[in-house]
Amino acid sequence: MASFNTLDELDAEQRVLVRLDLNSPVEDGRVRDNRRFERHAETVSELAGENHRVVLMAHQGRPGDDDFVSLEQHADILADHIDRDVKFVADTYGEEALDAIDALESGEVLLLENVRMVDDELPEEEPETKAETEFVQTLAPTFDAYVNDAYSAAHRKHASLVGFPLVLPAYAGRVMQTEYEANSSIATREFDGQVTMVVGGTKATDVIGVMDAIGEKVDQFLLGGIAGELFLRAEGHPVGRDVGDMELFDDQWENNQDVIEDVLQRRAGQIRLPVDLAYEDSSGERAEISVESIEEKETGYLDVGSETVEGYAPTIRESEAVFVKGALGMFEDERFADGTVGVLRAIAETDCFSVVGGGDTSRAVEMYRLSEDDFSHVSIAGGAYIRALTGESLPAVEVLEAQAQKE
Repeated sequence: MASFNTLDELDAEQRVLVRLDLNSPVEDGRVRDNRRFERHAETVSELAGENHRVVLMAHQGRPGDDDFVSLEQHADILADHIDRDVKFVADTYGEEALDAIDALESGEVLLLENVRMVDDELPEEEPETKAETEFVQTLAPTFDAYVNDAYSAAHRKHASLVGFPLVLPAYAGRVMQTEYEANSSIATREFDGQVTMVVGGTKATDVIGVMDAIGEKVDQFLLGGIAGELFLRAEGHPVGRDVGDMELFDDQWENNQDVIEDVLQRRAGQIRLPVDLAYEDSSGERAEISVESIEEKETGYLDVGSETVEGYAPTIRESEAVFVKGALGMFEDERFADGTVGVLRAIAETDCFSVVGGGDTSRAVEMYRLSEDDFSHVSIAGGAYIRALTGESLPAVEVLEAQAQKE
């Protein structure tokens, strides 16, 4: 388990620089509220409630993208979640930002402008290089401590994530702490009973990496989504191919065919594949077809079928631990949510250790009114969750651990 300092070790009434991950969907110029605000509100409320002067950093989008916008709206959304004012300054480390930081009173909260508007932030460089940037060297002296709560960005070597911990006493926020512990549990915990992983989503490379890295710790992999179709293709079924203007399968098959076939062969007894798939029929309704009946792929398959869900459910109910990485279908459309939601309901009804994560999968919990309390942990991380599952390093966690060991 990580050996970093947490908020429990933070001295009273500090001026604290806090890195959050408030990156959110933007529609028609409006920033959408999402689970990240709710989660980070716990850390921010705790710090403000203990009379720290709280200054927040976060990012939104990337330069050149449509969602690369100011954080002004984020301040208002976060304020609703913490039930106190969140000031905003349209500057990150210039004169305006430094004046706003200096004027902050105990218990007040200030959000700085999008850190990705700073030239020093984005290039992936070593922490020592980031610590020497003008951004870090200018901002750090105005603070007593740095708190990283942005677990979902912990796989990045950006200045706001790895530079500040080298020049300030560094601590993990509550989101960082709980996400790291839950997402690393497959590598660090011992389970006496069956361990099952539900594997879906759209990125086959991620899936293969996870299955290969933790195959010794998982008894059963239950597949769906793009990955499920590609593995069915490796078994010889005429699926896992692009049809029409679809561009989801062929490139991924070309790039991963050898590895998919290798994993399927080596882990044959552990891998369960869909026995039926769902698609949209000519009348716009959900229809299902057994995999064995497919002679040629003529339409896109948007979910696993009901027989597959019924087959997966008993395996889940017999498990001591279940990890979810990716959705089994296009759950955003209610017609094709049966696979993802059916599996989540089976987990919710089972007394097991459970972690739900991977991209947008955790959104299905909220969207279909499942209770978060029925799962051990619902992750808001994507890339960092994959890294944790596969045992790869998380640079922002490593610098927190290194600083704790220096004390």
